[in-house]
Amino acid sequence: MRRGAQALARWEAGRRLEAQLGGGARVLVGIDEVGRGAWAGPVAAAAVALPSGAVIPGVDDSKELRPVERAALAREIRAAGTVGVGWALAGEVDAFGLTAATGRAMRRALGALSVRVDVALVDGPWSMNLGVEERCLVDGDARTNLIAAASIVAKVARDAWMERLAAIHPGYGFERNRGYGTAEHARAIARRGLTAEHRRRFVHHLPHGS
Repeated sequence: MRRGAQALARWEAGRRLEAQLGGGARVLVGIDEVGRGAWAGPVAAAAVALPSGAVIPGVDDSKELRPVERAALAREIRAAGTVGVGWALAGEVDAFGLTAATGRAMRRALGALSVRVDVALVDGPWSMNLGVEERCLVDGDARTNLIAAASIVAKVARDAWMERLAAIHPGYGFERNRGYGTAEHARAIARRGLTAEHRRRFVHHLPHGS
């Protein structure tokens, strides 16, 4: 995690870019997702709005942070701002496809906010048809505070979900692999079969028990 002057410099750079992208919007949010590539479990999305004076040094792309750092920052983000989390379950990924399911999770995250959104900053190159004005930004979680904050909240929320699934479906290593494709996960599918939490679109090619 960036610290001290480096963390503050990153925060200020992110805030300047957000001001440029927001174009004077009263309520600007960042939105990001976690879990698109997993074999099992939901896609999680988070939407985050922060007051203009908020400063949370250390906020960065969630992939650059250790779990303990993400958990601490998620608590700070929730305390400082307005947060919504949305989900698209494995069955929705199978039924509608990954992109459409991700859009569903993002719209649910926006719907869970207690404020009316004017502009959403979305991580990625294309519109997700969220029903609000969107600004799409490649590598947005590395460049803006709001998208980075959303990535942290979504990651922490989804990790907790997968830990609960690990207790319900032991033996797949969900508490470690978070539903992603690993050798351990593939062996468990071959031995134990598929659960209701597995995305058939993603694992249909794998050998699996009955």
